[in-house]
Amino acid sequence: MIRWKWVAIGAYVAVLVLSFAFGFGPGMTMGKNLLGFAEEMGKILPAAFLLIGLLDEWVPRAKVEELLGRESGLKGHLLAFVIAAPFAGGLYVSLPVAAALYEKGASLEVVLTFLGASTLVRIPMMIFEASFMGIGFTLARLAVSVPLVIGSSFVLARLIGPDTG
Repeated sequence: MIRWKWVAIGAYVAVLVLSFAFGFGPGMTMGKNLLGFAEEMGKILPAAFLLIGLLDEWVPRAKVEELLGRESGLKGHLLAFVIAAPFAGGLYVSLPVAAALYEKGASLEVVLTFLGASTLVRIPMMIFEASFMGIGFTLARLAVSVPLVIGSSFVLARLIGPDTG
């Protein structure tokens, strides 16, 4: 039986090779974008996997369950914002960390809050935003975004399914 995934990958590679062989611009651009993306991932993911390994070894499951588990309440959601704030690399880093937190016993709601927070409250992004838009705008955005992220994490967790973490 042919694995369609491998057929698709083979077709993609064939398009890239033929594009470079015949000077087809869109295919060459696609190949250059692929290399740029792979380079970016190569710079970010090793540090992310190191962080996940350290989290897995150094932080006991009981502590994650206590701070971010089902019984953590609003405190767990606010801690998710604090954990997400210093993250760089966007969702490349946040998704594997979120999976590690979930496996360690964090509730689904808190994990979803962490993912939302990692896109909203990154310190470098907020500094950049405040320097261009003003501190008032940044604070207003946070005042609106934080409750919406927490609220939507509860709704999404109910829609996705029961919390088995």
